[in-house]
Amino acid sequence: MTDTFLAGRTALITGSTSGIGLAIAEALGRHGAKVGINGLGTPEQIDAAIQQCRDAGAPDVRYFDANLIDPKAIDAMLAEAAQWSPIDVLVNSAGIQRTAPIEGQRDNWDAVIAINLSAAFHCMSGLLPDMRERGFGRVINIASVHGLVASVEKAPYVASKFGIVGLSKVAALEYASAGNRDSGGVTVNCICPGWVETPLIESQIQARADQHGGDRDAGIADLLSEKQPSRRMTLPEEIAELALWLCRREAHNLNGAAIPVDGGWTSQ
Repeated sequence: MTDTFLAGRTALITGSTSGIGLAIAEALGRHGAKVGINGLGTPEQIDAAIQQCRDAGAPDVRYFDANLIDPKAIDAMLAEAAQWSPIDVLVNSAGIQRTAPIEGQRDNWDAVIAINLSAAFHCMSGLLPDMRERGFGRVINIASVHGLVASVEKAPYVASKFGIVGLSKVAALEYASAGNRDSGGVTVNCICPGWVETPLIESQIQARADQHGGDRDAGIADLLSEKQPSRRMTLPEEIAELALWLCRREAHNLNGAAIPVDGGWTSQ
């Protein structure tokens, strides 16, 4: 029997129409939370994401259509969500990446910072005060290994991920005394994945597999060889399990952390 420890709670997950965000939305729903999803996609993709959360066991699922580049759209989303249900769990999973040398990033900078960092700030600043009043809240920011170490040709992305790690630490300090052990308190943490097997990198995997006679595992190992010592990708469902644990009452004193899930990448 599934432990529905999140029964009576409501979660809002940005960037949750696919990938890591959707895996987290499904996991939270499976354990009893009402789930609000947000993200890009065709109407069919959005409907499929809603249905996946329902099939996982979420008692209620809503889609919030907000362009996260626009702070006013975020405010409208938060107001609409508040009318639906108080938000107990916020997962900032929306993100974009553009690769180019620094001199080629001028047209990318504003959008990457807006989606990856500013949107998280606006969601957090809008929801954390109510979490403090209720004595329980969980903010889980999906950062990246690139919030801990840098890579070339990713200046806006790395800056945004270092920024969200720092932002999370500040918020964790400001809300650390909210609530108590029994209520669960308010925590703000980052998960910092390395390589995660999502549709976004499937073309890279296939290209490397083709170089190894179609051997997918060999292709993945080759792709990861320069960065991730385990040479194994993480699955979105595995990131979701970590996010799920951070929502437990027992996690009340895990606060302000940036948790790497990177196969040893940042230990080198």
